Amino acid sequence: MKTSKIKKLCAITLALTLGLSTLVGCGSGSSKNGSNGQVITYNLNADPKTLDPALGEAIDSSTIMVNTFEGLYKLDENNKAIPGIAEKCDVSEDGTVYTFHLRDGVKWSNGEPLTANDFEYSWKRVINSETASKYAFQMSYIKGAEAYNKGKGSLEDVGIKAIDDKTLEVTLVAPCSYFLELTAFPCYFPVNKATVEANKDSWALNAETYISNGPFKMTKYGMKDEIVLEKNENYYNSNNIKLDKLNVKLVTEATSAWASFQTGDFDMVDIVPTSEMESALADGTGKNFPLLGTGFYVINVSDTVNAIDSNATKVLQDKRVRKALNLAIDRPSIIKNILKGGQTPATSFVAKGIKDSDGSDFANKQYFKPEGNIEEAKKLLSEAGYPNGEGFPTLVTLINPTNPNGDVAQALQNMWKNNLGINVELQSQEWKVFQTTRNAKQYEIAFHAWGADYIDPMTFLDMWESTSGQNCAGYNNAEYDKLIRAAKVEQDKDKRFKMLHQAEDILMDDMPVIPLNYQIKTKGIKDYVKGVKVSPFGHVYFDKAYIEGK
Repeated sequence: MKTSKIKKLCAITLALTLGLSTLVGCGSGSSKNGSNGQVITYNLNADPKTLDPALGEAIDSSTIMVNTFEGLYKLDENNKAIPGIAEKCDVSEDGTVYTFHLRDGVKWSNGEPLTANDFEYSWKRVINSETASKYAFQMSYIKGAEAYNKGKGSLEDVGIKAIDDKTLEVTLVAPCSYFLELTAFPCYFPVNKATVEANKDSWALNAETYISNGPFKMTKYGMKDEIVLEKNENYYNSNNIKLDKLNVKLVTEATSAWASFQTGDFDMVDIVPTSEMESALADGTGKNFPLLGTGFYVINVSDTVNAIDSNATKVLQDKRVRKALNLAIDRPSIIKNILKGGQTPATSFVAKGIKDSDGSDFANKQYFKPEGNIEEAKKLLSEAGYPNGEGFPTLVTLINPTNPNGDVAQALQNMWKNNLGINVELQSQEWKVFQTTRNAKQYEIAFHAWGADYIDPMTFLDMWESTSGQNCAGYNNAEYDKLIRAAKVEQDKDKRFKMLHQAEDILMDDMPVIPLNYQIKTKGIKDYVKGVKVSPFGHVYFDKAYIEGK
């Protein structure tokens, strides 16, 4: 999700060690077939759960949204915030009041005017508890937003106000160096009030009602089949959009999609099957994009497990057991034999690529050895009362079988059995159902992956605050919460980063999550596809894409 600063035009201060990857090419973007040839067929490898910016959580849905919507600011090739729908932003001397000035003549895809009132409505919709947005916590930087979302404050006290049609004033709780980057994130996108309220939950399920404001507009939505996006002539920068149409296929079986890619039916696929990984990287059809993300398994430490298996609750709420599960994993083996994409074993939850206060990488602490420690794992399991796995209940791991998730789950299943004597069953669910089950905490152990929403350690850590909508582990630690909340308002950089390190120390000691690898995404891309951008947040941008030489 995932992935998302001061009297002064807003200056962006966050440094970045991961750049935006772009497929470059020379020429005007014309093809042998003329303008009709400016069509890309791309397989998303998923059937998105939702395309509502207030409700989207996964990278697949976000990729559709970042191509159909645009926020007040957007991210450039270096992931720094630049003007989007807003032409500029003024910030108060104390850094707490942002005044956004919208461009002249910005419109919705249906030709209606887009105003500051649309942003006020949309942002307040996200924090309305009835919307049930998992990303409402991402607006807690705004004065009164969290209190209103939790039912402890009034809407009138929320610091989001349209001064006039072209001016939006936003008041923050405290200065936030990455607030402009946040306005480029999907939950900050505007939605069309008239169509949302007229169609309620179904507005984002139909091309006719999917009114947007970005470089592309939706002209077809065939669930489990394809989404068709076409150039939005009402976009303020439409003259610079080279692509006429983007056919987004929703084939979820990577091998089938790869076959269509090989025959030329698909120009680009989101996933290269692990069985094809080495050859694809060797011949150049597979291209690696480093992500600012961590692949991991999440453990349900809440009492909701009781409804599934009370015996599982007992063991999963014992952090010695969770640590044993973590230490019984050989990450390099999984990467070498299954993933094969050049990933790096994760030994922390915060991904590598975010600078610390001293300029070094924040993720410089190795909380455990990549290859694990079987003897220590056995010791911890024995201390918990289960020597060699004796008396340990069978656990259930929830997975989405999309390649390579199923293979990784089987590897973990074998490692836990062979190294600890623990039996684990695998439960597979289709992607939409899987997300619902995991969010509802109706699981024991589940596959997960988290991509940064913006470039700061907070994007990995505040999701485990007890009140966060993204906390699908049911994790609750008062000291952890205290550190996260303090870090959100701390203005001394060194003190703030110290708090964030302390928070990660607590998280890794409690181990509600088992980090596996820092992510790299390998996509299949034909050499005639140019200008596609893949951000370290995982989003794929087609606003500068074109076909040349097909």
